[in-house]
Amino acid sequence: MSRSISVFGLGYVGSVSAACFAHKGNRVVGVDLNGSKVETLNAGKSPIVEARLDELIGESHRACCLRATTDARVAVLETEISLLCVGTPSQRNGKLDLSGVARVCEQIGEALREKKDFHWVVLRSTVLPGTTESVVVPTLEKASRKKAGTDFGVCFHPEFLREGSAIADFFEPTFTVLGTFADSDTNVLRELYKWAPGKLFETSATTAEMVKYMCNAYHAVKVGFANEIGTLCREMHVDTQAVTEIFLSDTKLNVSQAYLRPGFAFGGSCLPKDLRALTYRAKELDLKLPLLEALMPSNVAHIERAVESVLRMNKRKIGVLGLSFKSGTDDLRESPLVHMVKRLLGEGCDCRIWDENVRLGQLIGSNRQFIEETIPHIGTLLCTTLEEALDSAEVVILGTKLADREDLERRLQPGMMVLDLVNLDKQHRVRKNQFYEGICW
Repeated sequence: MSRSISVFGLGYVGSVSAACFAHKGNRVVGVDLNGSKVETLNAGKSPIVEARLDELIGESHRACCLRATTDARVAVLETEISLLCVGTPSQRNGKLDLSGVARVCEQIGEALREKKDFHWVVLRSTVLPGTTESVVVPTLEKASRKKAGTDFGVCFHPEFLREGSAIADFFEPTFTVLGTFADSDTNVLRELYKWAPGKLFETSATTAEMVKYMCNAYHAVKVGFANEIGTLCREMHVDTQAVTEIFLSDTKLNVSQAYLRPGFAFGGSCLPKDLRALTYRAKELDLKLPLLEALMPSNVAHIERAVESVLRMNKRKIGVLGLSFKSGTDDLRESPLVHMVKRLLGEGCDCRIWDENVRLGQLIGSNRQFIEETIPHIGTLLCTTLEEALDSAEVVILGTKLADREDLERRLQPGMMVLDLVNLDKQHRVRKNQFYEGICW
């Protein structure tokens, strides 16, 4: 079923969205304050440079399903759905400039005041979490004197269009995200994307807003990481291309979902040591590699966040489940849990620790040396059973995935607080306790 759509903002996202939706058989009206853009589109030409866009606009213009106007009121009254694709540039201090979004919301709201039919307002501009709820909805309601969810629907629908391949990205999305405040708001939009491959996610507006930032931030991290590794390779006379090709061939750990779910800090005998070695070598070569240099401080800050989470609970008797750097091993070297316990002890906390894989008498070599140097009296803190570690505990730190949930639930007492550091799957999280908090979720 074809729909009537108004697209506010004929910049990059708006022009591509307007042309592609028109190509799919919808009737589209582009809206922009810039008369030149409007004239260009009405002449059947693209206001921006993008592969295949001129062709799509020309076809849709000849089919009389794509036109443009500077009149926001007319566009809203003639369509069912309004897509907001206006720019959100940075101010000098880095803060987003939302004046364009607010201005368009006012225009749409004023038009909605005289419209009787239900209307959908869909924000595609990149905005920080909470913007749709705190800026878009109130502005629309004030200008229209109507109620969101009753008289009109609001959705945040992030775009993932890359310049140079935007048409292909639109027609072949990896996924489509619809962030709404009510399930009913997605019905029309779900129908609008019936043709789209990839998974359709229906979620909250704040989640949808943050997905866009997570994607872009990760892309930036990848570019920065590749460039810094490449810089280091070149200075050490290593074949960057060969290193990169081998690295990219691993789709199990390197280019995959591995290590991308929020949890506790990294540790062990490899990552901290190797990062220190790389950054030290970079300094010897007089190279500044800010991304690599920031990884260890970032890791330490995450441990500190966990410590602060415990201290905010104003409890001093702590049961720590897990001590090794990851579940299923007895390796304590550089374990973030060891550093966390050391900090808590320094704050006057009484810690009791259980880890089914850690037995002090069985630790040897550098593993034993590390723990004895970091927490010399570790032997007095280790417990042989889960029951012993939880006896009299006020706070339970869940630092391992190996603790049996049913056994743990039986031993949790009323009033105990649980801090989950390992991001257990929802179906495996303890349900008995009234207070259950994740370190970063």
